[in-house]
Amino acid sequence: MSIFYFIVCQYIEQYFPSEVIFCIVFVFNTSNYVFMEKMQKLEMMDKILRELEDLKNSQTSVLKKISQIEAENINLGISMLDQSLPDVHESIDKGIESVSDLSEKFQAYRDKFSRDNKLEEEPVTGS
Repeated sequence: MSIFYFIVCQYIEQYFPSEVIFCIVFVFNTSNYVFMEKMQKLEMMDKILRELEDLKNSQTSVLKKISQIEAENINLGISMLDQSLPDVHESIDKGIESVSDLSEKFQAYRDKFSRDNKLEEEPVTGS
C-alpha cells in the first residue's frame, strides 16, 4: 500500500511542485473482495443444492400420489387410468433419477470449487 501511495504522490508532486497538495489515495484490498465473491458463489451453490433436494422430495411426493391413485384404481378398474398411469409413474421416476444424478454431480463440483479456493474451514484438532 505504501509503495502505491508513494508513486501517486510522486506523480502529483512532479506536475505541481510548488503547490500544497493533499493527496488522498484509496487502495482496495481486492483479495478480500475476490474471497467474498467466491464465498458468495459457494453460498449460492449450497442454495442450489438445497433446491435440488427440495425438487427431488417434491417429485417423490408426486410419485407417492400416483402410486396412491394406481392403488385406488385397482378397485375402480378404469382402463384409461390403467393405461396412462404407468407411463406417468415411469416419467416421474426417471425425473427423480435425473435430479438425483444432477445433485450428486453438482455436489462434487461444489466440493471441488470449495477445495480449490480454500473456502472450507479445516477441522480444529486439539488436545
